[in-house]
Amino acid sequence: MAPSFSLELVLLAFILILPFLYETSRTFRYYFKFLMYYGSVMINAVILIPIMTFRPKNVKNLLLASSLCHHASSLLGIRWQIRGREHLEKERACIIVANHQSSLDILGMFDLWPVMDKCTVVAKKEIFYAWPFGLAAWLCGLIFIDRMNSEKARSTINTAVEYLKENKIKLWIFPEGTRRNTGEIHSFKKGAFHVAINAQLPILPVVYSSYYFMSKSEKRLDSGRVIITTLPPISTEGLDVKDVPDLMEKTRALMTQVFHNTNKEIQLSMASKRQEVR
Repeated sequence: MAPSFSLELVLLAFILILPFLYETSRTFRYYFKFLMYYGSVMINAVILIPIMTFRPKNVKNLLLASSLCHHASSLLGIRWQIRGREHLEKERACIIVANHQSSLDILGMFDLWPVMDKCTVVAKKEIFYAWPFGLAAWLCGLIFIDRMNSEKARSTINTAVEYLKENKIKLWIFPEGTRRNTGEIHSFKKGAFHVAINAQLPILPVVYSSYYFMSKSEKRLDSGRVIITTLPPISTEGLDVKDVPDLMEKTRALMTQVFHNTNKEIQLSMASKRQEVR
């Protein structure tokens, strides 16, 4: 009885101290929020896996997953504002390219999937082994590639694209490759643009505004607002491989302009609210 009673006391003390740590320690709040985020996604994956096995590798499973997982945004205090949804709503195959700042990008995608309807994602193969999330992602039809083997990765994507074109499914790619929350859009890799030109599919740029409320180095994750802007499609009709660099730079320039404009808009809105409080 004594050990059990002692354990209950420890658990009670831990529960009582949680609110204090959450309010007083920014580092604790940072890790606790990410724990809630990843924990909720993992729990939902366990719940959904038995259901999704009835239609494995079907991108429609992502609609079901997003309906449960998007509530994690409320837990973290993040609001997503979607613009240009008319470009995402159109039923067509296309290559979506988006800037990549954090694993929080996925939460924004959960809000976008009901708008996109049929969309899958190119992801590094290591994610597949992060079960149960990796298994759920596979059942949702994500395309896993080996980033260390570019030839094999290109072949995997090109094979999948034929199916996507036939079924009017959008393909989401992060052309920066590595996620970096540095307040800018970094150089793009060529893969997404090779795929778009080879398949003669339009590029659909999606821009997340800056995660000003988050800093990995400072261990800070506050509440915040993110504007997700979808730009008009960029045609690749008639283009060939030699046009990849120009297409890539054109897309990045358009996205960078929107990125800075939406960041400025949020900063002005925040400054205005601070003035009202005073």
